[in-house]
Amino acid sequence: MVDFSLKNKIALVTGASHGIGFAIAEAYIKAGATVVFNSSNPESLERGLKAYKEKGLDVRGYVCDVTKEDQVAQLVSTIEKEIGTIDILVNNAGIIKRIPMCDMSVNEFNQVIDVDLVAPFIMSKAVIPGMIKKGHGKIINICSMMSELGRETVSAYAAAKGGLKMLTRNIASEYGEYNIQCNGIGPGYIATSQTAPLRELQPDGSRHPFDAFIISKTPAARWGTPEDLMGPAIFLASDASDFINGHILYVDGGILAYIGKQPK
Repeated sequence: MVDFSLKNKIALVTGASHGIGFAIAEAYIKAGATVVFNSSNPESLERGLKAYKEKGLDVRGYVCDVTKEDQVAQLVSTIEKEIGTIDILVNNAGIIKRIPMCDMSVNEFNQVIDVDLVAPFIMSKAVIPGMIKKGHGKIINICSMMSELGRETVSAYAAAKGGLKMLTRNIASEYGEYNIQCNGIGPGYIATSQTAPLRELQPDGSRHPFDAFIISKTPAARWGTPEDLMGPAIFLASDASDFINGHILYVDGGILAYIGKQPK
């Protein structure tokens, strides 16, 4: 019998006050899990807690900067004391700076690397000992199509996500014997509040140029939604994926498989 239930599981989803992380947390709650999320500041945390409450979802939230090892250690310790040992970690927190490479400072590059790559290392390192003691664990890293592709202005983001793909595979290699599965989800272009300006109609009623570009490159001919990530996230967190390890599941509407339409 295939078991997709997350009943009695404790899940920590980083940066889940909105967007993709919020959708994954919502899916986990509905699948039976106890869900905890963090935000980097009190204001974001309060907005997130309010959004969950408005949807009737029970969740716990904490302030924690995932790039700070001491704060992460305290967060995991608090969760273990107040709720229990973490069964599922979703490394969702991330940033992007769209700056041409030669215009980007080293400090800006490092900021992206710290949040998108170093933080998942810190978070995973903090939860793995508890998972080993418990005898199982699921770590899901939110990668990106930029784990596979390059594009102008996203050198730091692509470097971080490519590194996250390999960190995923290495965690799987190093800790698979302890019944810990580490996999990644690679979202395509997802319609969120952050990407809304790229989808606004132009004054003449035509699509935004970037919107038209994405539609033309996606066999599904649409942007993804946060809800499109719910099923894959539940699958990789559930017992149904116990023999899947080190895999990146791309949820991209087919972009990575598609060369594009021939010009007319």
